[in-house]
Amino acid sequence: MDERRFKDYKLSEDILRALDSLGYQKPTEVQSSVIPSALEKKDMIVKSRTGSGKTAAYGIPICEMVEWEGNRPQALILTPTRELADQVKQDIMNIGTYKRIKAIAIYGKQPFARQKTQLTYRNHVIVGTPGRVMDHIEKQTIDLEQVRFLVIDEADEMLNMGFIEQVEKIIRELPKDRMTMLFSATLPKDVKNLCHRFMNHPLDIEIKSEGKATNQIEHSLYMVKDENKLHLLRAVTVVDNPDSCIIFCRTQTRVEIVFQELDKWGYPCNRIHGGMEQDERSQVMNAFKQGEFRYLIATDVAARGIDIESISLVLNYDLPLENESYVHRTGRTGRAGHSGKAISFATPNEEKFVLSIEKYIGFEIPRKTIPSKEAVTQGKAAFEAKMRKQTAIKKDRNSLAGQVMKLYFNGGKKKKIRAVDFVGTIAKIEGVSAEDIGIITIEDNASYVDILNGKGRLVLHMMKDTTIKGKLLKVQEADRK
Repeated sequence: MDERRFKDYKLSEDILRALDSLGYQKPTEVQSSVIPSALEKKDMIVKSRTGSGKTAAYGIPICEMVEWEGNRPQALILTPTRELADQVKQDIMNIGTYKRIKAIAIYGKQPFARQKTQLTYRNHVIVGTPGRVMDHIEKQTIDLEQVRFLVIDEADEMLNMGFIEQVEKIIRELPKDRMTMLFSATLPKDVKNLCHRFMNHPLDIEIKSEGKATNQIEHSLYMVKDENKLHLLRAVTVVDNPDSCIIFCRTQTRVEIVFQELDKWGYPCNRIHGGMEQDERSQVMNAFKQGEFRYLIATDVAARGIDIESISLVLNYDLPLENESYVHRTGRTGRAGHSGKAISFATPNEEKFVLSIEKYIGFEIPRKTIPSKEAVTQGKAAFEAKMRKQTAIKKDRNSLAGQVMKLYFNGGKKKKIRAVDFVGTIAKIEGVSAEDIGIITIEDNASYVDILNGKGRLVLHMMKDTTIKGKLLKVQEADRK
């Protein structure tokens, strides 16, 4: 067993300090396998299940190797979904906080013009979905000439969503002198072909101990007619009484039906699917992460990009029709050393899909009998007690809340304000130095300044009455996005 710690790698004090603040204790298996070779800029193919810590496995070396002084993007990270792009961007920003690494997430359903403007600012790392990155390439609104690091995350999902051709086109636009890392829970043939075409003698890293379906997850299956699923869902949730649960459905319509039923029954729940506006999806996801409700009903759009340690139950209300989807869905539980449950409902005519999944994961999923009325009655008191209990708001494990405060100022380039003006003014505040000032983003009519080391409240208070270049700007705490 590798007992190495992050300080044993060639990492700067700024990165180590951020990892310590984020609560990273010691590297996971995938991090131990990836980080040393990534720091040597070796291409690699990494096969590791979701929940194994692979975002930090590539995020840590990227934050270490990018040069803060560079004004042009140095790293490109491709993800299949908007949720995952946002998650990765925030992880990069957190890991690179004290080095002042700036990352941007770009994806569809966001105003193109705003992204075009944001891409003109200093960004060390771009995280994006293939479709939107390709849009910017075609319109020549993205600068990739200085990209030295490429990450293709969740490559198998890229294939499932039809993105592989776009990924190839994007790769052809990048400098050939770069490091490329590909991460995937599974390695279909098309993904392997992509690797061999665009990588230079890549290392093959497979985290075998975690397997396709981790032994930290208790799998079970109920055979049920479709019209009886809602009744069974109620019985199972009462008997199992999970602290937090994701219920996966195959379609947006089905998600809405299940959500409305659970809401009618008084369950603390919400839903997420691709038909919702991105802002609403983000709000729902953040509320679920913080524990504001316990049941999330979702399509596969939520099978990626949820990094929550303590989801106790994943319930496949509709059986996934692709083997990989079963692995990705159930991988939402049993994360970071926790145990979890994965329960699936299958209709009699879906037996062939069950057998295919079992062959793929390498074991038979235990069949269960529908909970008896007595079992449901016995569990009802504890279930209703938990329903009445106010859920505690969870602290985001990957958050620097309290250490970093983002401030908004209502002035920017049009008022001829520069980053150096903020540094010069804020560093004069008693008890504050230049080391307490993080990322500064100057837009046309607004500016955002990260204040580090827990000094945000002090700076916020003092700047209400302090001018910048002779101008008194409105200042307030900004949303940390």
